[in-house]
Amino acid sequence: MGKVRKGVEVSIAMADAVAQADVDVIAAYPITPQTHIVEHLADIVANGELDAEFVPVDSEHSAMSVCCGSAAVGARTFTSTSSQGLALMSEIFFISAAMRLPIVMALANRSLSSPLSIWNDHGDVMMVRDAGWIHVFVENGQESYDNVFCAFRMAEDPNVMLPVAVNLDGFILTHMIEPVEYEDDELIRQYLPEFKMKHALHPDKPVSMGCFGMPEIYTETQMHREDGVTNSYPHILKAWEEWGKLTGRYYHPIETYRADDAEYCIVTMGSYGETAMEVVDALREEGEKVGVVKIRLWRPFPFDEFRRAVLGKKSLIVIDRALSFGGPGGPVALELRSALYKKEGAPTIVNYIAGLAGRDVSRKDFRHIILEGKEKAASGDTEGFTLYGLRG
Repeated sequence: MGKVRKGVEVSIAMADAVAQADVDVIAAYPITPQTHIVEHLADIVANGELDAEFVPVDSEHSAMSVCCGSAAVGARTFTSTSSQGLALMSEIFFISAAMRLPIVMALANRSLSSPLSIWNDHGDVMMVRDAGWIHVFVENGQESYDNVFCAFRMAEDPNVMLPVAVNLDGFILTHMIEPVEYEDDELIRQYLPEFKMKHALHPDKPVSMGCFGMPEIYTETQMHREDGVTNSYPHILKAWEEWGKLTGRYYHPIETYRADDAEYCIVTMGSYGETAMEVVDALREEGEKVGVVKIRLWRPFPFDEFRRAVLGKKSLIVIDRALSFGGPGGPVALELRSALYKKEGAPTIVNYIAGLAGRDVSRKDFRHIILEGKEKAASGDTEGFTLYGLRG
């Protein structure tokens, strides 16, 4: 494949990226809204366009189990899921990270039951935020395509060896047709060389993975896992930096828009960032000193970059797309409050939860949230959260 720009469904672009990455094993079970990704990959393999094993398993639990086995023997491995599929997969999801297996997943974010919903929010990823995976969020089709390659580069780095989830908003991105620039196969091979795992399972050189741990060693293994996730950070930056040098498209853990001179900012994660930027442009014309702060890297959390972006601002209006039931707000706002605790120049945080199960959040809604959030911060009304658009 040569370099080409075309209009394509984002799910198809991600599947094509997986094929260009020359994966060895794909194991997945269909679930809305990620099905088009693995459905297209099944076609690519069946048509002989990709020399890989496509394993049509009987459940998401089985999908991640197959991925663990294939990654453990050194095969470049991919899977994809959403929502209840991730919930069923979660037992093995935790194990894959603990065993330091470099699996890449496209996680098409979708709300969790009950009630049953096939639409988008971030409830599923927040359910597994502490599993030990690296989590990246994308805003559009080009970012979805690009970060497949970056995810494999991060995961397979011998200094990292951790699974990576590329989070994209279900339907809002997965089913949209957008312009995407496909890179030349040679560039991809230059960026993503053949994967060679140092300590792979092999009968000639036996190794042990995922063994039983007595209480005397469990605490130490968990600290080792924490170090592994934390120490992956510079290698994540390197993967994005080298992709940027090759393509001109650079990614950063925290990205801002018109925030340098802003007095207050709206904080987003995922596809909402682009809508927020449009609204900020309009508000800037009205004299509002507002900007956007976008979280691209969720785990490991980029504390220093986040603090550099926001310290000195008056307030942050944080939009969560999941609810921490029984807690004081959404999970993103909770973490940001913790990150800024007792930091000099820390802005106040106003938390909104919006867009649950795909409920539309228009530019008009963003405008209302930003201006009302600014007023709440000025008046000191910063406790708890506001579930935006709640009826009755």
